[in-house]
This record gives sequence, C-alpha cells and structure tokens, in this order.
Amino acid sequence: MKATVFIRPGEVSIKDVPKPKIQKSSDAIIHVVRASVCGSDLWWFRGISKRESNTFVGHEAIGIVTETGSDVQNVKIGDFVIAPFTHGCGYCVACMAGFDGNCLNQGEKDGSGYQAEYLRFQNADWALIKIPGKPADYSEEQLNSFVTLSDVMATGYHAAVTAEVAKDDTVVVIGDGAVGLCGIISAKLRGAKRIIAMSRHEDRQKLAIEFGATDIIAKRGAEAVAEVLDLTNGGADAILECVGTELSTETAVKVGHPGAIVGRVGVPQNSQMNTDSLFWRNIGLRGGIASVTTYDKKLLLQAVLNGEINPGKVFTKKFELDDVKSAYEAMDQRKAIKSLLIIDK
Repeated sequence: MKATVFIRPGEVSIKDVPKPKIQKSSDAIIHVVRASVCGSDLWWFRGISKRESNTFVGHEAIGIVTETGSDVQNVKIGDFVIAPFTHGCGYCVACMAGFDGNCLNQGEKDGSGYQAEYLRFQNADWALIKIPGKPADYSEEQLNSFVTLSDVMATGYHAAVTAEVAKDDTVVVIGDGAVGLCGIISAKLRGAKRIIAMSRHEDRQKLAIEFGATDIIAKRGAEAVAEVLDLTNGGADAILECVGTELSTETAVKVGHPGAIVGRVGVPQNSQMNTDSLFWRNIGLRGGIASVTTYDKKLLLQAVLNGEINPGKVFTKKFELDDVKSAYEAMDQRKAIKSLLIIDK
C-alpha cells in the first residue's frame, strides 16, 4: 500500500509499504477514504520539533473497516467510521472520567499512520465512531466535516469545554487555524453571546465570522490585549488558546477578567508559563488532549448529521495522496487553512 513518510524537515514522501496487520485482539484495519494534514504536523515539517526520519505520519481520517480482532464486537467489517487520533479504551479511569485523550491503554501508535491507504486502529471496539450508512450516502461537504471529527473539531470543542463556555458568555479565541476556527463553532454551540476571534488573515477572518465570530482583532501582544479589555470592559469570561506558543499563552492569561478560565489545546511549543500571573488575577487554566470519542458520540457527530455545524469548511484545498507534499506545503505557506487528502473516491 501507499503511505506518507517523514524524510526530513520540509520533505514528506509516499512509499510502498506492507499493509498493516491485526496485532492485538482489540485492533481493526481501516481502508482510509479521506485523511488530512493537521496544523500540529507543521511543527516537525518545519523542523521546530524533532521527529525521526522514515516514520509514518498522520492522525486524522475516516474510512471503512476491513478486518477486526477477535475482541471487537461493536464495529464490523464494512462499517463506515471516524478514526480518532486518541484510541481510547473506554474502561480505564481516564476514559471513564471523560478524558479518553489521556487513555491509559492507548499503546504504541505504530502501523501505517493515517495519511495512507490503510491504517491499524487500536481499541477499535470503543474508540471508533460509526457513521450511519456508507460514504456514497453523503455529500463531499459532509465527508469533509466527518474528517474534522477525528481531531480538530473535537479539539476545538475541548477548548470550549475546559474553558467552561456557557450561555451568553463573552469568549476570546486565540488562533485562526482549523482548531481555532472549530473553537469558534464550539463556543457558539455552547451558547456564547460574543465571540472575539484573533486573526490577521482575511480568508480566516471571513470563515471565523461565518462560523459565529462577532468581532475580529488583527493585532498581537500588548495591543491585542488592550483591545480585548476595551471591547469587553475588563476582560472575557472564557479564552480558547488554540496555538501553543509562548505569546499565545501569555495573551490568553491577560485577556480574561478575574475569574475567567483559559481552555488550552494548542500543542505547547517552548511555551513556559509563570503561574504566578494566574494566582494574582484568579485566572483558571485547564486543557490538554481532546476527548475525541467522548465528544463525537455525545454531541458532535449528530450535530454534523443534523446540519447544525459544518466544520468541513476549514478544508480550503484538496489533494491526492500522491501529492501529499504539496498538501503540507500549502498549509506551511498559508495557501490553505487545512489540506484534505483524497485516498479513495
């Protein structure tokens, strides 16, 4: 089969590799229909974070189950599924508490990676999310939205949940990538009255407004903080930090009023934080890896099926698997908000 492999910073390649096999009784093999490039993939693509050469990549996909282990009962061969990046087991203390992103039984994520024709999925019985019917039953727009449910839409929602966004809240969303834009959808879904999006890019600003943003701030740093405090008469109720840099986390802490909560889902990139600033202003800080299966099963899949949300609009360019390097470059160069990979038409 074909699979995407990391070669060195700035270079990924398609290689012919053995198709993954069932290794545990809890595994499933999935024929990938659609996959995507995540903003977090750009960290190692740009050489900011380290990754070993010749490793498989990708963690967002939807597809068809082609094989299951002996303990898998809830999904069957032929099922159309969302493959979360989290692989939660459903029965450990983390999963039972609603934090399947921190599942204690995830195991090693070996196999093909998700940017491939097939992938091996662990803890398939609980973690996979079944989509009714088959891919042909849905529009391209719906299929795109299903792909976001494997990561970015659930991650944006996790930011809103951990920030405790509630009805009539004023919310600041820091980050205008796919996760930040999905955070806007999530804040609106949870009843926020005012949603302030921080974005300096016109295409992302337009999509932010379409998703529910009421205000756009194009500044950064101290100027951005001053503008938020002025707009909100002292600060927001909740802040969604969807970037992970030192500047974004510092800004997040400063734009809330005393008692506000920051929901942090941006993958940390050398973002050291002095927690004294939280203490002196009574600011709360939560966040981490999203509970993808939990959120999809409880709310997000049905919201997509009902047409209530359409997060698939974050895909602004699509590519064949053989052209995966261009998919990365489009995001790296900000020519695409998010790149979709068409694996099987």
